[in-house]
Amino acid sequence: MGMPGGKKLYGTATIGSKGQVVIPADAREELNLQPGDRLYVIGTMHGSGVVLLKEEMLEHMMEQMSEQIAGFRAIKEQKDSEKQ
Repeated sequence: MGMPGGKKLYGTATIGSKGQVVIPADAREELNLQPGDRLYVIGTMHGSGVVLLKEEMLEHMMEQMSEQIAGFRAIKEQKDSEKQ
């Protein structure tokens, strides 16, 4: 089922007695989730839920943020040097 922002609802999951969650088959197939893949569990704002993020995607996001920060630093340094 499609949702706003390009998100997709794959169904529901139930937490078992050992805290384990089974990811719906449609999600595993479409997102290419394989046994042994590492997923980071990230809490949402206000404790309303969690997001599972593949390790590779988290690394990619961190690289992009680092590049953006470096770009902002360069702009700031240039503006600071122009002030002098």
